[in-house]
Order: sequence, then C-alpha cells, then structure tokens
Amino acid sequence: MDPVGSFLRQISPRTLMGRAIVIIVAPMVLLLMIATTFFYERHWDSVTRRLALGVAGDIAVLLANFDNLQRAGQLNAYVESVRNQLLITFFVEDYAELRPTPARTVQNRILDQNLTQALTERLNVPFQIDTAQRGDYIDIRMQTDAGVAVARVHKDRLTSATTTYFVLAMVGASLILVGIALVFLRNQIRPIRGLAAAADAFGKGRDIADFKGWGAVEVRQAAAAFNTMRGRLRRFVAQRTEMLAGVSHDLRTPLTRMRLQIAMLSESPSTANLKSDVDEMEAMVNGYLAFARNQDTEVAVETDLPRLLNQVVNNARRQGAQVVLATSGNLVVPLHPNAFLRCMTNLVDNARQYASRIAISAARVGNTIEILVDDDGPGIPVEKREIVFQPYRRLDETRPRSASGLGLGLAIARDVVRSHGGDIILDTAPMGGLRAQLRLPV
Repeated sequence: MDPVGSFLRQISPRTLMGRAIVIIVAPMVLLLMIATTFFYERHWDSVTRRLALGVAGDIAVLLANFDNLQRAGQLNAYVESVRNQLLITFFVEDYAELRPTPARTVQNRILDQNLTQALTERLNVPFQIDTAQRGDYIDIRMQTDAGVAVARVHKDRLTSATTTYFVLAMVGASLILVGIALVFLRNQIRPIRGLAAAADAFGKGRDIADFKGWGAVEVRQAAAAFNTMRGRLRRFVAQRTEMLAGVSHDLRTPLTRMRLQIAMLSESPSTANLKSDVDEMEAMVNGYLAFARNQDTEVAVETDLPRLLNQVVNNARRQGAQVVLATSGNLVVPLHPNAFLRCMTNLVDNARQYASRIAISAARVGNTIEILVDDDGPGIPVEKREIVFQPYRRLDETRPRSASGLGLGLAIARDVVRSHGGDIILDTAPMGGLRAQLRLPV
C-alpha cells in the first residue's frame, strides 16, 4: 500500500463540500505564499533598503557637520529641525565609549540587514544598532571623538505600510472569493443531498414523488436517471405482481376442480393422500404469492411499533405461546404495517414451533431501531443460519411441510425488512436458543 496515498486519504475531507473547499482554498493559499515569496519579500527588501540608505545618509550628513554646527552655535537649532522634519532625535553622550554588546535578537531580518549595510556604507565610525528594542524608535549609537553620538530614529522612517496593506488586501480578497465560492458550492451540493435523500427513502420502501433536479447539468441528468430507474423498478414489481396473481388464479381453478372430484370419491387412504397433496399445493401457491408480493401494493405510513408488536404477541398468546414484550423510547417509524406484521408473525411462529418461551424487545439504538426475538429452542448452527433464509429451504427436510411450514417464513421476513432498508441477522439468544435481530433505519 502506498503510504503517501493512504495518508492523503486519511487527512482528506469525507464530504464533497469539504473536498470542494480544499480545492478552492488550496490554490488561494498557494497563491498567497507565492506572492509573499516573490513579491512581498523582494518589494519589502527594496523599499527597506532605500529607506535605510536615506536614514544613513541623513545621519552621515549630521555627523559630518557636527563640529562646524557646534562651533557656529547652530547645533541645537539644527538638531531640533532634524527631529521635527526627519523624525531623528540626535544627542551626544560626552566622553562615553561603545560597550561590547552580547548577541542580540533580530526581530526584523530584512530591516536589520539593510540598515546595517547602509550605515556601513555611509559611516566611517563604529556603530551599534538594535532593531528588536521595544517602542517606536531605533537607537543608532556611533563612536565619535566627542563621545557616543546617539541617533534615535522613528520606525516610520525605516518601514513601509504598503507591503502590509498588500498582504491584507490579498487575504481579504481571498476570503471574499472563498465566501462567494461557498455560497455557489452550497447551492450546487444541495440538489445532490436531495437526490441522496430521495434514493435513501426509496431504498427504505417509502413512497416519494418524482425528484426534481436542479443545479448543474450533471445533477439534473442524475435526477432524471434516478426517476427513470424508479419508474422501471415500479413497473417491474407491478408486472411481477400481476403475473403471479394471474398464475395463482389459473392454478386455483384446477385445484378447485380437483377438490370437487376428490370430494365425490369415497373415503379411503388414497383419497386422504390426494386431498393432502391438493392442500399442500394450494398452500404453496398462496405462500409463494405472498413471498413475491410482500408489500408491493402497500404504502408506508407512520406506525406505532409497540402497538404492532403487541398485536403480534396477543395473536401468539392466543395460540398458546408464552411470549413477553419489552419496548423503550420513541418507536414511531414509517412502515408498511401489514407487511411488517406478517414479518414479525413469521418470526414468532417460527420460534413458537421449536421453543417454549419467547422474548421480544425493541429499542432505538442511534439512527436505527433494533428488534430482538429470542427463544429457548434448539437454535440453528452458525453454518446454516444463511441457508434458512432461502425460499423453500428447511433444516429438517424429512419433516412433512404441514408440520414445519413451506420454508418461506424467514425468507418473507428478511425480504420485508430489507425492503424497509434494514436486515435480519441470526445469532445465539441469551436464553440458549435462536436470536433474530432486526435493524430498521430511522
């Protein structure tokens, strides 16, 4: 496995919205970095160097004329003019000497380098600077014959705000562009979410109107394809149901004639066997029709699940089963009520045939409703738990069908649950028998 690709998959957003934002923001950030590297720093370096050369030139002129101005008595007036006009405060520490300074912190590398280079070019005396000191001024200390001359320069003389404004303008423009892009992206992603919700509802067996796609051409094409697919599936289901209903009707006619003919025969073991075979054939026809049809013609409605389960439990108790029911939480969910009633009845009847005690529980677990049907029967081996969901498949093929049904109960139950977007899983019950675990998405 490619470690780089695996790492990128882990850090990349999962949603289309997140990935689209990354696609938009990443170039913006890259553009800002390139502009900072190739324009901001070079522009700042050029501007700062020119400003530093100007300050160094002013200080050099001041030092060159220092003795003459002092002898002429004009030094104080000139220093005051320099302070007002050039933002440089100049004074001399008489008979002082520059002291060795430890390694200093450089807060602004470009300013420090350019100012040091400019002063080196313009001054012929030793000097010290510290661009990291606090405040709005930078002290430039120079060794002269009269002592240490100090030129306190305002930082506005050495820095330019245009570069900061440039970066702020770029960041602001990028934020505005990203904001506009997010608005358009939200409008483009909204129909995709709507299509996903429609597909999810259709997969849960809920009746939905034609999905009207909007937005990009590709989204409208996907919406049209979804509507076409849904129409084809509905036509297929309707045709299958009609065909099976016709087959059932056609088969019942000869079966009815056979019943009448058998009724006219005298009672004998052979007659009883024929009657049993006809009953089994009719039960197989009805069972297969119910399996194929399940809830095709039924509309999903908001159903009170505890009430439906109580109906199943009461029916089982009337048939002599020992059943307990426990429910918790809000269990109102869209269901095909008749189909789901048949599903639960099949599960309870299957447990009733092999167990003496049955426990049913239902609760909401996250975004699903979990229904458990436990019994104390012999259970089903792990390797055969999927086989029992196949139509007309039974674990004990030697038993007569009248004793254990046609082998459609669990197949119909799983078909109904899957048509609601859920599934049935068989496991071992705490009571020692079989557990049927139903999970329905909410």
